[in-house]
Amino acid sequence: MEFLASRYDPWLVASTIAVASFAWYVALDLAERVRGGDRVVATAWLIGGSLSAGTGIWSMHFVAMQVLSLPVAIGNAPLPTFLSWLAAVAVSAVALWTAGRDQLSSLRLWVSALVMGALMCAMHYIGMSALVVEPAIVWNAWLLAASAGIAVVVSAAALQFVPWLRRQTKERKVHCQIAAALALGLTIGAVHYTAMAAASFAAGTLWRSADALHGNGVGDLMVMVSLVLLALTLMTSMLDARLQSKAGELIGSLRDINAQLHSANEELQQRAFHDPLTHLANRTLFEDRLMHAVARSRRDEERIAAHQQEKLAVLFIDLDGFKAVNDSLGHTAGDKVLRECAQRLRQAARDNDTVARISADEFLVLMEDVPSVAVCATMAQRMLDALAQPLQVTGRELQISASVGIAVFPDHGHQGKLIAHADAAMNAAKRAGGNGYTLFESHMNAGALEQLSLQSDLRHALERGQLHLVYQPKLDAAGDQLRGVEALLRWNHPERGLVSPDVFIPVAERFGLINALGDWIIDEACRQSRVWAQAGLQVRVALNLSPQQLRHGNLVGHVRAALHRHQVDASQLLCEITESVAMEDIRATQVTLENLEKIGVYLSIDDFGTGYSSLSYLRQLPVQELKIDRSFVNDLESSSDACAVVDAVVRLAHALGLRVVAEGVETRHQQSILQQLDCDELQGYLFARPMAASELLAWTQKRGIGAGRVAADPAPTKH
Repeated sequence: MEFLASRYDPWLVASTIAVASFAWYVALDLAERVRGGDRVVATAWLIGGSLSAGTGIWSMHFVAMQVLSLPVAIGNAPLPTFLSWLAAVAVSAVALWTAGRDQLSSLRLWVSALVMGALMCAMHYIGMSALVVEPAIVWNAWLLAASAGIAVVVSAAALQFVPWLRRQTKERKVHCQIAAALALGLTIGAVHYTAMAAASFAAGTLWRSADALHGNGVGDLMVMVSLVLLALTLMTSMLDARLQSKAGELIGSLRDINAQLHSANEELQQRAFHDPLTHLANRTLFEDRLMHAVARSRRDEERIAAHQQEKLAVLFIDLDGFKAVNDSLGHTAGDKVLRECAQRLRQAARDNDTVARISADEFLVLMEDVPSVAVCATMAQRMLDALAQPLQVTGRELQISASVGIAVFPDHGHQGKLIAHADAAMNAAKRAGGNGYTLFESHMNAGALEQLSLQSDLRHALERGQLHLVYQPKLDAAGDQLRGVEALLRWNHPERGLVSPDVFIPVAERFGLINALGDWIIDEACRQSRVWAQAGLQVRVALNLSPQQLRHGNLVGHVRAALHRHQVDASQLLCEITESVAMEDIRATQVTLENLEKIGVYLSIDDFGTGYSSLSYLRQLPVQELKIDRSFVNDLESSSDACAVVDAVVRLAHALGLRVVAEGVETRHQQSILQQLDCDELQGYLFARPMAASELLAWTQKRGIGAGRVAADPAPTKH
């Protein structure tokens, strides 16, 4: 049989392969969209992508049939042509659905590849059936089989390209996707043209579909429609990818911000409700848990009626003699001891007990579901035993004891009284010698109520004008020249009368009021210094700094602000700290004193000789003065040892370039001895008692110390 000769235009063939490659590029890009987490969006991309990519692949088939050059007119019947297009869309749908799966097993891969290969062959051969001819097309069985095999292999390769592309870096992905699309375009072209080569047309064939869809115009239109559809799909996919990327970045940023906020919130919660040194609960958290525990206990009405109510208890624990640890070993060692004690208390407590640290060496324990007071006593002894175990600090073995007070609810008062009653019981245990526990009794309440009443009144003393300063003069050794004054705080209570500083200063320190009092003293002393200066009296005012003030971060700033506010020269202010306080944490003390020295404030070590000073430490402190404790001055007339100590202190101070002040001078004989020992300044009842500011000018005039004879000598330069 004679067959018609067929040929193809190479440029048109190349254009069909380009269209197929573009369609595969879009299909590979859409695979990521179909894989998205949102089911509705993924389904929309599957449908849209199948229509777009399927149309692109089908247009390559349709146009390739149009570029088949035969010596007769060729046309395509509409219905088979439409069914061929549906097969192409189905190929794309299977490809996108399979590629969108997270896991692609070998079985799924080859099943999908077989389905795609079958649909691809259906697309082509249904499309070929649109050529309605007589006699029928003659097919080459080997080429038919080859085209089907290539279709399956192309499908399998396309499905494997997708997970391979996901593993590429962002920079390489586009180039790899282009290369993969070109390779798939060439292979699908091989499928089509192999299938076309399998068809032969007999000479004299009658083309019944010649008047149907035909001509290059239809092919060009199909190509344009396909390219526009593919381009729009690709642009939409790229825009969606960009939006998802931005959304992902935004979500990532929000997650980071949320994580940071969560972390910050946890840190704030930790700081707000936990002690920073021991990480135990603080007083705020303890009182909250106590409130809830009491509320739970009160809700148990039936058990209360049956006299079976479980009790709850508060244990107040205070370490015995802890100040000596700080005084002798410093705050760093003291902090280590506190952390170890906190750990031991936590281990000794039950799982549902709350252990809290409320001040330097004071702890609280909340015990719930306590069947009897005996259980509380057993717990108190267990904690005492745990604390008594030796511990190693800076190479030394220490043993810590404690005093424990126990208050039980509801036996020992309502919720608001439990901590105070446990505190009162603890103080009773401490008065009994410490290293033991005591159960609260009603007579112990008097001391606790007194403390609470004092601190409540002290909080309002400043605003009510009940506090004032008195000033005790400091003179030269001869007693005829004013060197300065020491400011001393007094509290004139409307009901209690004059309250001794020995009573209210410990209360202020214990209840956190000392910094407010100290700030007021600094400001008032500077104000009074300015008033005296305007009256012609230039005098240096000495202030006592508490340990809490010394460790307060804003002490230097407050001093500087007060000096500036009242226009007082810094050299007119002298800050005194006791020897034991200075040695508690030598590094922290040194930093604070150096900052005070930088603004020009004079500095003094008070009560010298009673602490644990090291000469090497003393030389590191930028002080200008030592103040000998009054206990040595009192014994000057009766003890040669006291004279020897004072003589040694004076010589030592002068060797270090420091002035020496002796306080507590009450007799002429003491003054005479101190003069002979070359003491620089004297202070005591022999010369004057502390007096109101308004009385100082009159006192200087009465003593014959006029403004012209008042001296505030600069301290000698240290060697």
